[in-house]
Parts: sequence; structure tokens; C-alpha cells
Amino acid sequence: MNTNYFRIKTTKTIWLMPLSVFLMVLFLFSNANAQNGVTPEHIAEMETVTSATISEDGRHIAYTVSTPADPYEENVPNRNHLFLLDVEEGTTKPYYTTGSVGSVEFRPGTQTISFLTQRPGDNTRTLYEIPVDGGEAVKLFSHERNILGYTWHQDGNHIAFMANEEAETTASPLPYQADVYEENLPQRRAYITNVEVEDHTPHEINVDGSVYMIEWSPDGSQLALSAAPTPNIDDFYMFQQVFVVDYRTRDVVAEINNEGKIGQIVWSPNGERLALRAGANINDPIDGRILIVSARGGAPQIIDEDFEGKYEQIMWTGENTLHFLASESTASVLGTIYFNGSNKQTLFRADEHAIGSFSKNDDGDITFVASSPEHPNEVFYLSSADGAEPEQKTFHNSWLNSVELGRQEVISYEARDGEFTIDGMLIYPVNYREGAPVPVITMVHGGPEAHYSNGWLTAYSMPGQMAAAKGYAVFYPNYRGSTGRGLDFIFSSQSDLAGKEFDDIVDGVDYLIDRGIADPDRIGVTGGSYGGYASAWMSTYYSDRFAAAVMFVGISNNLSKWGTSDIPEELYLVHSRERMWESDAKWMDYLKRSPIYWVNRAQTPILIMHGSEDTRVHPGQSLELYRHLKVRRPEVPARLVWYPNEGHGNIRAASKLDYNYRMLEWFDTYLMSGDASAEMPHWDAPIPPKD
Repeated sequence: MNTNYFRIKTTKTIWLMPLSVFLMVLFLFSNANAQNGVTPEHIAEMETVTSATISEDGRHIAYTVSTPADPYEENVPNRNHLFLLDVEEGTTKPYYTTGSVGSVEFRPGTQTISFLTQRPGDNTRTLYEIPVDGGEAVKLFSHERNILGYTWHQDGNHIAFMANEEAETTASPLPYQADVYEENLPQRRAYITNVEVEDHTPHEINVDGSVYMIEWSPDGSQLALSAAPTPNIDDFYMFQQVFVVDYRTRDVVAEINNEGKIGQIVWSPNGERLALRAGANINDPIDGRILIVSARGGAPQIIDEDFEGKYEQIMWTGENTLHFLASESTASVLGTIYFNGSNKQTLFRADEHAIGSFSKNDDGDITFVASSPEHPNEVFYLSSADGAEPEQKTFHNSWLNSVELGRQEVISYEARDGEFTIDGMLIYPVNYREGAPVPVITMVHGGPEAHYSNGWLTAYSMPGQMAAAKGYAVFYPNYRGSTGRGLDFIFSSQSDLAGKEFDDIVDGVDYLIDRGIADPDRIGVTGGSYGGYASAWMSTYYSDRFAAAVMFVGISNNLSKWGTSDIPEELYLVHSRERMWESDAKWMDYLKRSPIYWVNRAQTPILIMHGSEDTRVHPGQSLELYRHLKVRRPEVPARLVWYPNEGHGNIRAASKLDYNYRMLEWFDTYLMSGDASAEMPHWDAPIPPKD
């Protein structure tokens, strides 16, 4: 078994000093550290590789880079630009940067790259191609509505694609149209067309509901697709079913009796089987298992059921073999496994890189996208040659060469009930000296079906290296219910909202205090969505432990959450596992698992921020906590900030930078000093003038 270990070495310096002296030095030099460390401006301009695809001949890698707008000029989302890497020469060049691209593929049988974009003059998102050796992008096919995704037939001429059907319009004579909630939503339909035939009319595939995934069989005679009953997000998450369709008749010829979440459908090379990356059952909160089923229909069978990790991506590479990318706690693993679950092998394990996706050609060359504690996502290449090691092929964000970074390490500690060992990451302050307790920001991930890997952990809402530059340590716990640890671990938090899962976070704080790293009087917390729920919980129920909190798109009242979220069935099936209206006792239990119930304990200064258009966690969740605090605990510093036109997380350049500065200012005011009575910062965001 060829096993490579992909690591970055770190060093450790020992230096002891009295706490009082350390705090004085920290205050004096925090600004100096910030000048030499990562700043919000760095994060506002940070470029991130989002995908990479290797050509069949292995000569080129097409990859996309997410590039932010200037937040001082426009408040728009990042744009995805197309680049091409020459593998042998190691050179890269921008191929399409005039707009935002998606769904990048090498067109079969050609030397061109295809992608979706909307150029000036286009009414919809359209399919284009560009030659590998350079030239202008050429329009291949446009549809009357946006192409949402596509896949090539092996002949290089036909595509299967998805687009919304035309929505019904109002017949009202009034000069406006009311928005009727969850009605008149267009279904996502699937079509087949020949892009080489001019004005070819696409043929609709005869499947009911909304189609989200579609894949050609190896011989091109069939397609496998997934469809949900409606375009509602709850159905997308929980109720997609897989169908096999005949290419010629476009009718369903087989049904797969899958249930629960699904993330991938891949054909075996002989077309006899389908591999699904999906949930183990309807109650599995993630699509992290491998299931195998006959292409003629039936019930999928899970393989490698005892795997204590999460499968992130799969692809067939032989009649019996699948390549996979998996998360194992904080590490990433590339490997192979037989379709019956046997002969599992690790190609290499990345303990200090977080791999996001991979692409492989028939010769066995692999490209993958990965971050590390020292850099955001970049393109890596692994040759099929014996003994080859992964090579980093791209180097964006040149500002990283001129900043100091805090040391990052994986930590593990025992939960108080002894049931699990909890893993996580810790970023130390820049120039940290052993034995000196420092303020710690606890960064709680959402989900809870998610996890932190040991890669780059800094973003507009994740203080990471920005906080390390100011003298903070930042703690990233993978509490029970997190992914990457197997089925028992992820099921362990269900039916126990805010229970042992959040106790695990506090246990991690105690571990850092016991190690002499964390100052017990200066512990902060932040997070978004379920991490926002944790932030609200720590600032109420556990308020005596936390000196400052920043809550983002978080939950404060589990009763009203159920009545206002767009995922009520997911909440029931993979989180609560019970309906709160089943008894009076359950109503009360849900209330007691809500931060608003514990506001009488609140003494933690809290900054609450939320997108005004959030449908996942309604903005009213933030308003409820804010109002309860203002009425019941008016002496506790609390502020509520709305972000117009943002949803469940900010996606626009200016609103992200605004959030970033407000978050850091709040922690500087209340956590660095540990003074809950400090005057609230001015209501306006502390954005410096543009250089």
C-alpha cells in the first residue's frame, strides 16, 4: 500500500512571563502585531481556488478562482474567473475573467473548455467554450431561461442540462405583484439537446418534480438523475429520488429506492451499477456514505458502514473500484475502495491540508483543491508516477508573503461524560509565548452537520489569523454531531438540542484553561447559524463563562424557529427526531433549549447580526433575543445589525467587510479588556478610509 503523508512542520518556542506583565505587553503591541499580521483588508481581497479539472491527456488543469469585488466600490458577490494551468511547464494564465463562470469541463473529443456564464448581450446564463490554446470564448448554446447545470454526452455534441420552467405570471390588473409564499415556484426541469445543430429544440426529460443532478451512462444510452417533489429547499435536502431514464424516449426505465440526503450519482464503467454518495438512512444529516445499487433499480446498499469519517467525493476508476475523498476528523484522505466495501486503500493522507475536491483522468493523474493553515485553497497536482508527491501548482494572495501568522495545531480533549474525545483546532496569537494565558475566541461551526478541517480558517466571519494578529487565540471545536467522525458521533447530538453538544464546547474551553493557554476571564464566542445558536446559548445559559459574544444568523427561540424556517422536515428528521406539538412537555422542553428562556442569566455583551432576507433562520430569531435582552437585562451591552438583501450569511463585498470590522471591534472592546461595563462602540462600523 502506497501511503504518503502530506504535512507542514511547525516549531515551538518556550518563554514564560508573569500574567500581569504579559497583559501589559499584549496591549502595547497588539496594534503592532496587527500591522504585521492578517487584516480585514487582506481578507476582503483574498482570492480562493474553487474548482480544478484535469484534461484527459493530463497536460492541462482548468481551474476557477473566486475573486472579490472592491468593497469600497460595489456591494456585489465574488466573481468566479477561469484559469488554465500547463502541467508540464507549471505556468498559469487567466482564460476568462470578464464575467463569472461555473460548471467548467473539458469538452469530450476536443481541445476546448466549456463553461457557463452570462456575457453582455445574453439574456440568460449560457454555455460557452474556449480553445485550450487560447482565443475568444464562443457561444455554444443558450436557453430561454438560465442553464443551471449541464453534463456532456461522450460524443461531445449532446448535453443534458437543467433549467427552471417558466413561472406563471399574475393576471391581476393592479400595478404590482404580491409574493405568495411557497407557491408559484418554477420546477427545475431536465432537457437534452445537440449543441452542434443550429436552433435545435431541446427535448424535455419526462420526470416529475425538480431535477438537481444528472449524469450520462458510459455508453450514452441512459441518464441517471435525481428529482425532488417540489423546488422547496426542504424537499431538496430530504426527498430527492434517483431515476434512470432512456436517452431516446426520455422516459423513466428504473427507479432507485433511496431515502434521505444525496450528494452524488456516479455510473460504473460497465453501466451496470450506480454509486451514490448519500445518507445512510432518512435520519442521517449528511450525504457522507457510499451506497451501491443496480442501474436496473432497487434499494441501495451501504458499504463501509463502520467508517469513522465522511466521504466527500467519489468516482469510479475501474469496473470494481471507486476513488474517494474523505474527511477523517480534521484530516483529509484520498483513497480507493471496491464497490463491495473491501480492499480499501489510502493513497495519501493530508493531516495539515483540507482537501475540497479532486479530479482524475484515466492515466491516474490527479488534481485537487486544498487549503492549509498557511494559505487558502490552491491547485495541487499528483502524478500517477510511482512515489510521486503532491505539488502545489498555484500561488495566489501574494500578501501572505509579508504577514506573520499564528501557529495552528490540532487539539483533542475528553468530553465531561467520557463518551467521546473531541477534536478541534487552535490558532495561537502571533508571537505567542508558552505559559501566558491569552484571550480566546471560540469559533463554533454551523450545521451542526459540518466540521473544521486543519486548513485555512480565516474569513470575513471567522476571526482566525486576523484575531491572532491582535493577540487572541482562536479555538475551533468539532463538538459531537460534527461530521468526519462516523455515524455514532453524528447521531449523538440528535434529540438533544443545546445539550451535550454545547457542553463539549465549554469542555474545550476548560481544557485550554487547564493548559494555561486561555485566560478564564476572557473567553469569547462567535459563529453563524447553528454556531449562532451556540453563541446565543453561551451568552445566556453559560453567560458566566463568556466575556463577549458575536451571534450571526443564529437561533434564539426553538418554538418560533420551527414556525418560520424553510426546512421544517429537515429539522424534524435529522435534528430533533420528534415533533414539538406531540405533548405539552415537549413544548416546554423546546422553550428551555432556547436562549431566550435563559436571558435572566445574561451578563455577556453580545453583538447580533443577521441578513434581512434570511429564510433558513428568520431574522426574527435575532430580534427576539435582542428585544428580550433590552427589556429584561438592559444593563447588558447588546446591539442588533441588519444586512439588507443578505440571506443566511453575507455574500456581498461591502457587507462582508462591514461585518468583519464590527466583529473585531466588539471583541476588542469587551474581550481583550474583559470589562463588560465598557461603553458600547459607536453604532457606525469602524471602516477606515480607502488607501
